[in-house]
Order: sequence, then structure tokens, then C-alpha cells
Amino acid sequence: MLDEASARAPGIEMRPPDGQVFRFDPGALSLELLTTGGPGLFARYEVLHTPTDVEAWAAASRLRPAPELTVTDADVPAVRHLRDALFRLTQARAHAAPLPAADLATLNAAAAEPPLAPRLTPDGTPSWSPGPATTAQLLSTVARDAVDLFSGPYAHRIRECAGERCYLLFADTSRPGRRRWCSMDRCGNRHKARTLRARREADHP
Repeated sequence: MLDEASARAPGIEMRPPDGQVFRFDPGALSLELLTTGGPGLFARYEVLHTPTDVEAWAAASRLRPAPELTVTDADVPAVRHLRDALFRLTQARAHAAPLPAADLATLNAAAAEPPLAPRLTPDGTPSWSPGPATTAQLLSTVARDAVDLFSGPYAHRIRECAGERCYLLFADTSRPGRRRWCSMDRCGNRHKARTLRARREADHP
């Protein structure tokens, strides 16, 4: 279980098949969507099957407060379509490859729709406009976040985790800009353990 402080930290709670629970902060709302699955081989990690799954992701994301949404069965494929396009775009950016034109068109079409509308409450806290928001508004907000990310100061810091067989994508928003791992609690510690084991084996063949 994550402790209370970790539960309040930015990012998404990850529960991989090996049972280790950890918090992964990809650095941006749009990259949090990539934790729900992906195209090709990553389809085996798919978690967006129903409207409830989409609503659960939005509630777990860095959108605060969690927006009230109206999601239908017909909306779920649209969420996955944008997610897969974002996945390929982020992979391309991480590996300094050209951005796929079809995926750019998907991203820009979603960003052109009206986004979630923020409002300020009388007590000074942020909220969203009254009434359930549409899935199109949610996707527009995610797409606009991606546009800002891919064109902003962290565009050159979009990376893939350096862990063995880990393909999580993140934007390194740290001041030094030397982040390598999805999480120090997971791939970072595993790397340190492997390095220590290799050093001991070299010292005592």
C-alpha cells in the first residue's frame, strides 16, 4: 500500500502484474493517459473497457478537482484512439523520430474541441462549470496539454524509462534534468540492486 504522503503526490498509482504498487509521475496530464494501455503490443495492458474505467482514470489523474463526466459506451473507443495517437507521438519525441502525421491530425482535432471549463468558487477554490462535462471536453483538455508539452520547455526532456523491459514514458520536469527512471522506488532501485550485485560478483568471482 502507498502511504498517505505518496497518495497525495502527483502521478498515477501503478499496479503491475508482479504486485509491486508504486506511484508513477509522468510529468503531464496527457502522459498520465498513456498508463491505461497503448497500441500494438501494449494493448495487453488495456484498462479502458467501459465508461466507468474512463471516469476512474479522470478521477485518478492530476485534474483537480475530479471533473463530473458523462461518458457513454460510444465514447470509450474515442478515448483509446486519442490515447494510442498520443502514445506513438510521445514515443517518437522520446526517440527523436518524426512525429506521425496521422497521429498529429488526431491530436489537433481533439484539441480543437472546447475543453473543460474551469471556474472559481466563492471560497476561492477551483472547480469546473456546473453540470457533467462531455468526453470530448475531457479529450480536448488532454490534447491541449499534449500540445503545450510537445511545444514547450520540456519537449526535449520527454523520455522512456531506462529500466530493463520498462517502456513507461515521462517528461523530466526536474531542475537538474537527469531523470532516468519511471520511479526510483521501482526501476531505479532495481538498477541499483543489479549494479551492486554485479560489483560483488566482480570482486568475488
